[in-house]
This record gives sequence, structure tokens and C-alpha cells, in this order.
Amino acid sequence: MGGAVRSNNVQRYRESLMMSKAALARKAGLSSLTIDRVEAGRACRLDTKRKILLALGMKVSDKAQVFGSISDPGAGTAQQAAASLTLATSRSLNAGSDSLQEPPQSNGGYES
Repeated sequence: MGGAVRSNNVQRYRESLMMSKAALARKAGLSSLTIDRVEAGRACRLDTKRKILLALGMKVSDKAQVFGSISDPGAGTAQQAAASLTLATSRSLNAGSDSLQEPPQSNGGYES
């Protein structure tokens, strides 16, 4: 999982707790490599962020303190990706509208 590079405060919080990457990984149920990638600012799943927050003894509502908010400069990448996906989906649906058909109606297996 590549992802845009964004700064976050995971390493700062981890170090303030005198916790190693391996200890955080164990407590969060993640690999040390995942912690390394997250601390380097690589994108990760929401569930990974949740696990890290809880392992740091924080609440999910504290996510902006650790991972930043949507208004971060790097957040545009995700918003642009979502907009591109929406546009691509819209175009493919419009292009294939002639081939879209209603699914056959089921009558419970009985012929009429």
C-alpha cells in the first residue's frame, strides 16, 4: 500500500511514552513494519489508525492530535482520488448505459 506521505505525531507520542516501535506494534496488534511506515507518514487504513490510538492510550476522538485533520495539506490527495473515482464511475456508467438492464424478476421458482 503506497499512499501519499503525510506528517503525523505517532513517533512523538510513542517516544513520550518511552515505548519502542516493537512494543507499540505488539500492543496494537500490528507489525513493526506497519508502525515504521505510519511513522514515516505513509497512508494506512482507518482500522490501523484506531489500533495505534488505542495502543497509545488515547481515544479515537484524539485522532486529529496524532494523525492530523482533513484540512492538512496532504489531505487533498485523498479528496482528489475520491473525486476522480466518482468521475470515473459516472463516466463508465454513462458510457455503458445502453447495456444496463434490469435484473430478471424472481417469482419464487414457479413458472407463470
